[in-house]
Amino acid sequence: MNELRASARDCLLMDDVERKLAAVRELAAGGWHLDACAAVAPVASPGRPSRPLLVRGSRVPRRGFAKRRSRAVLMHAIAHIEFNAINLALDAICRFAGMPADYYTDWLKVAEEEAYHFELVRAHLRHLGMEYGDCDAHGGLWDMCEKTSHDVLERMALVPRVLEARGLDVTPGIQKKLVDAGDEHAVSILDIILRDEVGHVAIGTRWFMYLCGQRGLEAAPVFERLLKQHFPKGLFGPFNLGARRQAGFTQAELRRMAQS
Repeated sequence: MNELRASARDCLLMDDVERKLAAVRELAAGGWHLDACAAVAPVASPGRPSRPLLVRGSRVPRRGFAKRRSRAVLMHAIAHIEFNAINLALDAICRFAGMPADYYTDWLKVAEEEAYHFELVRAHLRHLGMEYGDCDAHGGLWDMCEKTSHDVLERMALVPRVLEARGLDVTPGIQKKLVDAGDEHAVSILDIILRDEVGHVAIGTRWFMYLCGQRGLEAAPVFERLLKQHFPKGLFGPFNLGARRQAGFTQAELRRMAQS
């Protein structure tokens, strides 16, 4: 029986998309044991296919809604986000030792759901005449993974509660434009992703609060300090306050967002 964290690391290093997806599904099916305190060598760079090429955000192709090609570019960008989210969830499992067992099963669930999202988006991308890897992309999500690699508390604060939570904010607007463009299937895919991402942000919130409590810290000032450190210009709305409420943001946090 394989150990979960070591297996997650093996999966994280896989650069073949199909092998990674299959390995995530196999892990999620069970049949592993957990050694939460085992020494697992951290991964400096995750496995990814040779394409898409990673470029600066300013060089990523422009996305749109009116034309089939521009919607394909949009769906490619979403597919890339979901693929990176698989790696982020796997990294959360294998990098951070000594957490409760529920922490690891939570992030395994996230990895499985992100793999499912990727497959849904890729199927629609193919319907639109494009394959994952056909467009250049950027590595912003993994950049934050590296910046928070030293501390699980910072990871829980900044990846789920900032970067993934941003997806909660922007998805409804994207869906409205897709409805206007007549792409109802893409809208239905984003419905599934939005539903699941609320749960992923909630998982991040749960473990951020747990870690603050474990360390005798007040969560609100810790989160504010981390935001100022990593996002000195602040976070910009509009904010999906309903989805963020479901994901565990406090009333005080929601009031500040509503006023910004």
